[in-house]
Amino acid sequence: MIARAWILRAILAAALVFTLTMAWLPHPPEVPGNDKLQHIGAFATLSALAAAAFPQASLFRIGERLSFLGALIEVVQNIPALHRDCDIMDWLADTLAVAVTLFLVWQWRRTREQRRMRRDEAVERQSS
Repeated sequence: MIARAWILRAILAAALVFTLTMAWLPHPPEVPGNDKLQHIGAFATLSALAAAAFPQASLFRIGERLSFLGALIEVVQNIPALHRDCDIMDWLADTLAVAVTLFLVWQWRRTREQRRMRRDEAVERQSS
């Protein structure tokens, strides 16, 4: 289990480095598709990886930090030397992706825990 957590954390770190590099390159490579969908995809991926890499962490705290990261990216993109645009709608897309993804993670964890509790209750009844 410990090795799995470290592998997930390494993947999360690589995804963060890639995300920040692409966000802060003065002239990033052209990627086909809608800009907002790219933001949603990136931050949904980061959210899922963060929740998996840090299963004991509060999902609210993960969401808060990833939303802050999205805002920070937009602030840095406002630096004239980067020739990038700061767009609050990008940050909103990032935050929406984080919120939806972490809600789905919460639902999945809750369902899994309820199934575990029902299974444990069934085992207790059979052993009584």
